[in-house]
Amino acid sequence: MNSNKKENISTLLKALAYFDVFEFPLTYNELFRYSNVKEESLFREELEFLLNRNLIYKVLEYYSLSPEESISTKRKEGEERAKKYTKQAFRKSSLIAKFPYVRGVFISGSLSKGVMADDGDIDYFIITKSNRLWVARTLLILYKKIVLFNSRKYFCVNYFIDEDYLEVEQKNRFTATEIITLMPMVNDDLYNKFLESNDWIEEYYIDAIQPSNSTIKLKRSLFQNLVEPILNMPIGNSIDAYFMKITLKKWNSKFGTMNESDFKIAMKSTKRVSKHHPSNFQTKVLENFQQKLDSLSRKSI
Repeated sequence: MNSNKKENISTLLKALAYFDVFEFPLTYNELFRYSNVKEESLFREELEFLLNRNLIYKVLEYYSLSPEESISTKRKEGEERAKKYTKQAFRKSSLIAKFPYVRGVFISGSLSKGVMADDGDIDYFIITKSNRLWVARTLLILYKKIVLFNSRKYFCVNYFIDEDYLEVEQKNRFTATEIITLMPMVNDDLYNKFLESNDWIEEYYIDAIQPSNSTIKLKRSLFQNLVEPILNMPIGNSIDAYFMKITLKKWNSKFGTMNESDFKIAMKSTKRVSKHHPSNFQTKVLENFQQKLDSLSRKSI
């Protein structure tokens, strides 16, 4: 077997292994997109090779490392459920975009992959005006706590960055996958700028970016017009710094048992970034992914 063939099989298996962490089988088009095999004829050849060796399986219309039909059935159910959540995502994204200093709204997490678990929620990736991230975040959190009674089902606002700090610091397969699967809901221009600032993802995925498809027009709301002129004054800098300080103090108290390195990744809190991922899902996914790669490497190809 030539080196190119080995390399293509490796990238195809890596794609399946990564999504197998989530028990998420892939369609033909998804596997082609994530595998980095540029020629479809070569992709089909490699796919048949792996299927014939029982290294991968096709169940219903999905490919995975497992022959279990329940995984494919679960995905189909998740796709149906996602249709309802997508409607809610459009409504909530339009609402979020009306809050002061919000400049871009994207969907991440499972819904951005076209599925939703029965107990899932909608994850929002939000870009704010520079130097006002913590004002924007605090107002959205107050809305969630007071108006939505702290429900996160349709309103999980857990990742914020500002418009002048678009490059994601953590560069790995997890963050690359989340970036290429983002669903832009508000502000295509900012979405494209965000992608340009993270061209490092080509180390993991080549030509895997989908065209932007946001349908919500970015326009200023009355709320923004009332609040922003006031907080654009110097006092806004103090308020933003105060909101960051009290939030970080709360998180240090609540998640004090988390080791420092995990805290810096899962609960990153700086002037320009706010993450709230207390389960440290990223680290767990990457560890599980590596275990699957180790297992695959022990199999004879």
